[in-house]
This record gives sequence, structure tokens and C-alpha cells, in this order.
Amino acid sequence: MCGISGIYGIENLNDPGTIVRKMCDSLAHRGPDADGYYEDKVVALGHRRLSIIDTSEAGNQPFYSPDKNLVLVYNGELYNYLELKEELSDYTFTTSCDTEVVIASYLKWGIDCLAKLNGMFGFALYNKTTEELFIVRDRVGIKPVYISRQGQQVIFASEIRAILSSGLVSRKV
Repeated sequence: MCGISGIYGIENLNDPGTIVRKMCDSLAHRGPDADGYYEDKVVALGHRRLSIIDTSEAGNQPFYSPDKNLVLVYNGELYNYLELKEELSDYTFTTSCDTEVVIASYLKWGIDCLAKLNGMFGFALYNKTTEELFIVRDRVGIKPVYISRQGQQVIFASEIRAILSSGLVSRKV
């Protein structure tokens, strides 16, 4: 189990990186092995890692495409990642983790890659060039991703407690 969190639309926030770190701190129990962050003018992303498939540091997140244009925070397991790796033989893999398979799949098939992913997962994939953020969860919701829209911001995380810890969302139903 890992934990993801982030805020899209950070232009009018003071210190969004600190907010996302606070969100990630509330997810520390989901990933004691590593944490990582990404921030630019549009988005702040955070990740807590529980190493399972590839326990090396090469699998730490956020995970980047080879050209550094795509940024991924991912929680889950792709059951068919080995089969997908074979289909993606034109991509040069540098890790043994299924996280990299998500990036490679997106590079090859775009958002249509979702039809090929078999597993339990929740992730956020940010494209720096287009400034688009895709927030995705598996079809059944085994790995949940909670989302709240507050004005210009979209706040998301693996658990509601992380969204609430942002201080951007009211604790009222």
C-alpha cells in the first residue's frame, strides 16, 4: 500500500509544497519506505512508498518519463505488468516496478492505456507540456482516490484524512 496526494491549480496558494507535504505526512502509515514530492506553477504532488515489487530506490516516486515531461504518483499493483512490458518492447525499462509500466503505457497509447491496465491502482499523471493532470483509479475502486474541488483547486489523496489535513477542505459534510 502506498499513498498519493496532490493539488492541481496551485497558482493562488501560499506554499502549496508545504501543504502537500503535510498531506503526505498524514499518509505515512501507508508508505514508510520513501517519500517524494513534485511542484511546479500548476501542480504539487506527493507520494509515500511501500516497496513491494522493486524495492530499489529506482522505484521511488514521483516517477518521471525518460524525457521528464510526465510525472506520476502511483499506488497499487498491475497484475499484468509483465505482459504489458512485453507489449512495450520498444520502451527501455530501467526498473522492475509496475510504476514504470504505467508511464510506458501512457507514452504508447495515451489515455487509452487505461483499457490495458489490469489491477488495483490509483494514480495521478501530470503532463508538464499540456499542464493536464489525469487522476485515475481502478474500475472497482480497490485503491481509492478521494477528490475535492475547492474553487480553483482540485485536491486529491488516497485517504480523506489527507485531504482534510490540507486545511483547504471543510470538515463539514
